[in-house]
Amino acid sequence: MTPVIALVGRPNVGKSTLFNRLTRSRDALVADFPGLTRDRKYGNGMLGDKVYTVIDTGGISGDEEGIDAAMAEQSLAAIDEADIVLFMVDARAGLIAADQAIANHLRVNQKKTWLVVNKTDGLEEHSAMGDFWSLGLGDPWPIAAAHGRNVSTLIDVVLEPFPERDASIPADTGSKGVRIGVIGRPNVGKSTLVNRLLGEDRVVVFDEAGTTRDAIEIPFERRGKPYVLIDTAGIRRRKNVREIAEKFSIIKTLDAIKESHVVIMVLDGSSGLVEQDLHLLDYVLTTGRALVLAVNKWDGLETEAKDKMRTEVKRRLGFADYAELHFISALHGTAVGDLYPSIDRAFDAANAHWSTNRLTTLLQDAVSQNPPPMVHGRRIKLRMAHQGGSNPPIIVVHGNQTEALPEAYRRYLTNTFRKLLKVRGTPIRFEFRSGSNPFDDMAGASDKEKAKKRELNRTKEARKSRR
Repeated sequence: MTPVIALVGRPNVGKSTLFNRLTRSRDALVADFPGLTRDRKYGNGMLGDKVYTVIDTGGISGDEEGIDAAMAEQSLAAIDEADIVLFMVDARAGLIAADQAIANHLRVNQKKTWLVVNKTDGLEEHSAMGDFWSLGLGDPWPIAAAHGRNVSTLIDVVLEPFPERDASIPADTGSKGVRIGVIGRPNVGKSTLVNRLLGEDRVVVFDEAGTTRDAIEIPFERRGKPYVLIDTAGIRRRKNVREIAEKFSIIKTLDAIKESHVVIMVLDGSSGLVEQDLHLLDYVLTTGRALVLAVNKWDGLETEAKDKMRTEVKRRLGFADYAELHFISALHGTAVGDLYPSIDRAFDAANAHWSTNRLTTLLQDAVSQNPPPMVHGRRIKLRMAHQGGSNPPIIVVHGNQTEALPEAYRRYLTNTFRKLLKVRGTPIRFEFRSGSNPFDDMAGASDKEKAKKRELNRTKEARKSRR
């Protein structure tokens, strides 16, 4: 069994810094102000022959209200799940009342707890730890998470009671399954939808824009099939982004889109479509991710507002018509279960494989029904098609003069292949390649060389005409 280590403590004591150090990653956002981490974040690490799971948590102060109370609940849930608790305190701030309150809770919980005194770099260790002996949690352990001092030694001691990993069993390299990224503007209901899909209050939900600040990955199984849900921070217009932490949150969201297999784009039915929705969708299209559209807060709308939203989606989202559309209520659970079949179809379509024979036959049928136009008195010929990649599917078409193929004809091929291959939920990309003329001695030449050759030929023709 893989031991689970929970990092708990007051805000801004260095939990996320230690999390990144233990997982050898930069998954957790780190900034020099309290309250940045709000949800439980999981990561895997390995030291020697021992593997472990680390849980990063939000800070606990003991007098939480509003969103801080929801953060504290997540931290307490992490303590319950853990085999080992690393209680982190700040050597530079010293012992304060919040540390006493957390220590009291840990004593009642009776989990194996290690008292970790962080930020001891530049301080005399014994004097820095002097105040923390009174907590009654055993010997304090001085570390500097930012520089890695004493961290490996600490984990060695912490993991000593646990057996080494069986070499015949491969180490866990990360979460497996269909990766589902949930994206959208702030406060459209992404975290509420994630909790509803999971069937538990896994991430913090609060009626305040910008509640989620990090991309939270949550592995789970549904009907024996593995999934990974990724709750992301909402993306606002650039002119409204001022805090440096929000800028990092947006970067994490964009990275999460790239790493997802399927993206659920959550739209707010109560406020309608805005330009930021279109910009975000454009980014999803650019990355080529499979897409499912979910219009949230549908239960609270009047009939007239529903009709207006349907018309607006049809008119403005025509460029994403390949995506399946759902009208849901994440708060009440209406139609949320219908998202899973759409996710599976989109994933299967994005990773489908077709034979060269079938793609070439479809290409020839499409060309025979609607031949390409003439260019400079010569017909564009499309001879063969094969698959060049997946997620998104890439179809490579070979022929001649393909660079002159009009955009309208490219769209015709895309729509034809999508219909005949029954592809839903993912974009299809076409690449066109022209074969080189074996009798053209300038086939591999640059434009400058070709221009020089043409100029030379014109000079020769002029000399011949003067004779």
